Amino acid sequence: MTNRPLLVLGTRNRKKGLELADLFQPIGLEVRTLADFPGAIEVAETGDTFAANAALKAVQQARHLKRWVLGEDSGLMVDALGGAPGVLSARFAGPGATDEANNRLLLERLGPTPLESRSARYVCHMTLADAAGAVRAESEDYCRGRILFSPQGTHGFGYDPLFEVVEYRRTFGDLGPAVKAALSHRARAARKLIPSLLALIDADQWD
Repeated sequence: MTNRPLLVLGTRNRKKGLELADLFQPIGLEVRTLADFPGAIEVAETGDTFAANAALKAVQQARHLKRWVLGEDSGLMVDALGGAPGVLSARFAGPGATDEANNRLLLERLGPTPLESRSARYVCHMTLADAAGAVRAESEDYCRGRILFSPQGTHGFGYDPLFEVVEYRRTFGDLGPAVKAALSHRARAARKLIPSLLALIDADQWD
């Protein structure tokens, strides 16, 4: 047993869960994912923004589980595609799409667009809801880069093998988890959120 405050990550995505757990465990939280709660509900991502979907995931799941839940919604916005795939990033190629299918469709849509016009950004919005479903903290941040013509590297997930961090001239697929933990949209949003989490813990408001 542990006396550490429990934070439930509102995701069943194993890789995303591990990435988030690594970001929050150092501040003294016990971090679990929805995989640890067989009774967790499926929350429909019906929002048209990352913020709206993050709030849906946090609030609905927190009310159901009666636990503090972090809802997170993130995705890729490509300038040449008018911001697509955006909130549809995980299902760009259709419901249940694989990362490979989404990446193929992205490359098809971009076609011969020159490298200098393939600018993109990863976006992450995080919303924390308490056990009653009240929103207690939010954050959002970005990581800018561009989309290459073919995948590079085997690390990460989603569009990582196509997303080049221009300053490094390497994709997240090449750079690996340690560098991604420092540079990614998810890491940046988490760092913004951590002061609010610590304030709630220090004030004994986390029950």
